[in-house]
Amino acid sequence: MAVAAWAASTAYSVGDIRRPSLVPVDGLFFKCTTAGTSGSAEPVWVKSIGNTTTDNTAVWTAISSVYEDVSTLAPDTIIELFEMRLVAALHGSNDVYRWHNGCNANVSGNITFASQTYTRQPIEADGFKYSSAGTLPRPTLTISNATGVMTTLLLLVNATTTGNDLGGAEVRRIRTLKKYLDGESGADPNARWPTEIWEVDRKAAENRSIVSFELAMKTDSPNKKVPQRQLIGNICQWEYRSSECSYTGSNYWKADDTVASTLAQDVCGKRLSSCKLRFGANGNLPYGSFPTAGRTQ
Repeated sequence: MAVAAWAASTAYSVGDIRRPSLVPVDGLFFKCTTAGTSGSAEPVWVKSIGNTTTDNTAVWTAISSVYEDVSTLAPDTIIELFEMRLVAALHGSNDVYRWHNGCNANVSGNITFASQTYTRQPIEADGFKYSSAGTLPRPTLTISNATGVMTTLLLLVNATTTGNDLGGAEVRRIRTLKKYLDGESGADPNARWPTEIWEVDRKAAENRSIVSFELAMKTDSPNKKVPQRQLIGNICQWEYRSSECSYTGSNYWKADDTVASTLAQDVCGKRLSSCKLRFGANGNLPYGSFPTAGRTQ
């Protein structure tokens, strides 16, 4: 269904459905569940299905932008689109490649969605299913190499970063319905499932027929910590006398918290006690650590 954009200072009834007018919320529309008049400025929309947004006297509940269509007995054809976004620092350019596999609908050539053209290309993608087993999915994206296009792209990328093989490239999986493609009577760039964002973890295979990549979530990367800043109990992580630390005083202490006489001898001990010497025991401490870490069970 094509949905109108939200409007300011407008009376809405229960059941009215609108989409954000400024920044779309990927995969979501909003249904009025409490009648009222919208505010003079667009609200900050929630980003999860079922959550509500208060808009002056009206209340909106987030719903899937495609649920009504796919819940029917004969839903319209589901279209699966892929984008591969390169990173200049790794791959030598910020080029974006867009493909569709042409198997989801009776499409003989390229298709356009949200004003972007997707080239018809034999693609096989699987492994996107989530499970409760505690491990994140690592999908496989296999792209035809019959014309040597993918091998050529890999050679260009590896000329920038040896052996990169498109590692670190962002892959977006976009799903919508055929009726919402550009040129269709119900064209709507906002009607889609939430966009899935993956990263090429490694090249799994390459031959004259195909090139296959293993994808991973950005959080599913070896040797990376989430959050990247560790919870350390009593070691300040800020650089002393930096904008983070903010201390610029003329009182000096050594690393063991004893008084120093010159700036050259001034060294922060990185402890909470060191911070209190400089800012006062009851002052506002810009302490770059987590004193309560490890004190909870």
